[in-house]
Amino acid sequence: MRHRKAGRKLNRTTAHRKAMLRNMVTSLLEHERIVTTVPKAKEAGRVADKMITLGKRGDLHARRQALAYVRSDEVVNKLFTKLSEQYAERQGGYTRIIRTGQRIGDAAPMAILELVDYQESLEGETSNDS
Repeated sequence: MRHRKAGRKLNRTTAHRKAMLRNMVTSLLEHERIVTTVPKAKEAGRVADKMITLGKRGDLHARRQALAYVRSDEVVNKLFTKLSEQYAERQGGYTRIIRTGQRIGDAAPMAILELVDYQESLEGETSNDS
């Protein structure tokens, strides 16, 4: 029985699973949007929400805890400056999962995992319509 065993194993060893989630959370916080499978998105979203909560706390111990998990110093700085201000009023639920259908090769359910206030920048579009 699996009583009180939270989280998904994702058919990986413990070390592989932890490394994969660390990389996914780092990429999510850096780019604010990633494409992955639905089970991986659900697990990475849980961890990313915890990292943003650490960023909102903002003290030295929280920064060191985030540095122990997130693989990039620049991403941790972004987490503690930009993202903590962006989500200061929000009480949780910092990520969303948008299901996008099935992958062509193996029919795995795919999803977009993004931060809630993600705004896609349109570089080619101009505001002058004259």
